Amino acid sequence: MGRGRQKAKNTKVARELKYYSPNTDLSQLQKELASSATPADSASSSEDAWADYNDAEEESA
Repeated sequence: MGRGRQKAKNTKVARELKYYSPNTDLSQLQKELASSATPADSASSSEDAWADYNDAEEESA
């Protein structure tokens, strides 16, 4: 007993989250995206790190 009340509350919260649309500050978003841009070198270095990891896995097997 009591499951109906909890389910109704969860449904209400889910509905609020689904239809909630806050005001978006587009200029602030643009600043955040510009500051978080990564250079191409970091992508290749992360691939190198995974290559090293794969080599280590093969040696231990």
